[in-house]
Amino acid sequence: MAQMSGCLPCCNCCVAVPQDKYVAVENFGKFNKVLGSGLQFAGFDCCGVCITFRGVSARVDQTFVVVSTKTKDNVFVKAQVAVQHRVQEKSVELALYQLSDVEGQIDSYVSDVVRSYLPMMTLDESFEKKDEVSDAVQKKLESEMSSYGLEIRKALVTEIAPDASVVASMNEINKQKRLRDAALMAAEAEKIKHVKAAEAAADAAQLQGEGIARQRRAIIDGLRDSITHGTGEKMSTAQISELLLITQYFETLRDVAANNKSSTVFLNHSAGSVADIASQIRNGVLQAGPAQQTM
Repeated sequence: MAQMSGCLPCCNCCVAVPQDKYVAVENFGKFNKVLGSGLQFAGFDCCGVCITFRGVSARVDQTFVVVSTKTKDNVFVKAQVAVQHRVQEKSVELALYQLSDVEGQIDSYVSDVVRSYLPMMTLDESFEKKDEVSDAVQKKLESEMSSYGLEIRKALVTEIAPDASVVASMNEINKQKRLRDAALMAAEAEKIKHVKAAEAAADAAQLQGEGIARQRRAIIDGLRDSITHGTGEKMSTAQISELLLITQYFETLRDVAANNKSSTVFLNHSAGSVADIASQIRNGVLQAGPAQQTM
């Protein structure tokens, strides 16, 4: 709000009103009317005594309010609220003559609302529910400032700033949480790798066993056919077992001799002892069979 003077020297009969202002005409200090933009005739004046002008901006103004308070979890924060307001065209008289300090009045109402809401919220909730605080501030200002000719366009909580040490602690907590999650994921990946390796080893051992079984079956069939070919005779299970043991016996001797890094152990042995080993295995199987039947 500011005093204005007319276009003509020594009188205030005419005045040029800017597009972004409301100008009030005062006759001997008393409010008379509001002039629109452009060149306006205010009345007859003598030496600027009869008529005076008082102008106020018609633009949307923005007032920043910083409020210091604490949250429910006893963290002190500074909340910055931006209030966008303007003078109502139909209430220019109220805006000119009712309030002496618009920004101070807005600061009081905003501080009252913010200090009523944030102490009921934790620090995390204050960040999550900024819109609720903004709505509460706007409703409070709209209801109170309308009686002074001010229109509240928007009230925004633009920033909630805790102490620097609190910010550092929150960042450290988040860092440690992410490191823990990364360690858990790495351990889970290592576990999956070992499990898959064990499964692969089990499958490989199973396939190797099946391959050895098929190999031995083929060897037995080949030996049986080569021995009984053209004779029409059939070999018994005992004979086939002895033949397989003899074959494996000589294969073992061949492998020991072929490996130059093996440690050779000298034992009393002969090819004829294989028959004794086969007899012992056969007797053990026959003795175990009746024992299982009597159970």
